[in-house]
Amino acid sequence: MMQCRNIDNINDLIQSLDSLENCYIYRGQANAEWPLQSSLERTISSSWSHENVKKFEDFSLKQFKSKFRIYDKENSCPTSKLSWLSAMQHYGVPTRLLDFTSSPYVALYFALESYNPYLGKDISIFAINYEDYLTKSLAHIKKYNSDFKYSLDDLSEKQDLIFDDFVDLRSHNIIWITEPEILNVRLDRQAGSFLMSGNREIKIEDALNLDIYETCSFIKFIIPHSLYREIFALLRKMNLNSKSLYGDLDGLSRSIRMEMQVYAFSSAC
Repeated sequence: MMQCRNIDNINDLIQSLDSLENCYIYRGQANAEWPLQSSLERTISSSWSHENVKKFEDFSLKQFKSKFRIYDKENSCPTSKLSWLSAMQHYGVPTRLLDFTSSPYVALYFALESYNPYLGKDISIFAINYEDYLTKSLAHIKKYNSDFKYSLDDLSEKQDLIFDDFVDLRSHNIIWITEPEILNVRLDRQAGSFLMSGNREIKIEDALNLDIYETCSFIKFIIPHSLYREIFALLRKMNLNSKSLYGDLDGLSRSIRMEMQVYAFSSAC
């Protein structure tokens, strides 16, 4: 179950993030009041159901696939459903996937990138022990599928196959954490991965708090808005910015916009 930890100062933030083991993944959000929601959850909202999710997902997949070759400039056509969903997520189509990263400071940067300091909202960083969660998820799949023979060690090479044949097809009540076998450049730069609910009926935050994950580590750090400028200074020293995380003109523009916002806010204070 999720634990909430309040951060007091910048040193407390650094120590809290650095103390976690390498088996954690992170997500930063610009408002600590926001739940963990996929873009598809926000799109469907109160109409969420297994049937609606399947209908929306099938429709967007069909539309995206049919037009992909017309607009594709990377010449890397997805070959599995997971890689198609990843490509859709990359270009902003609502999906069941939720972006995470193996770097807490990349997560912190993304929280800051969409942050509006004039609203005075606290920031959140979610930290999830993916080994804990995946171990429980794999045990759950094995319990109900005698033909499932995979272990945690198999995921790096078989993740697309396992997702297609077991997670997506059989709709288990689990959390699934994965990345497609073929990464786009941006996802690789951001050390990105995806988290999703295995059952279309269950939303992500509800799935994270299922009873089978009772002993798994799931932490929400709440960071006060007063640390906004100190966080920006910390990330700047690390050379963490949109230029390095996106690697294109979009990233350059985002980086300039963030710097302008921080300096304008500092001048107004």
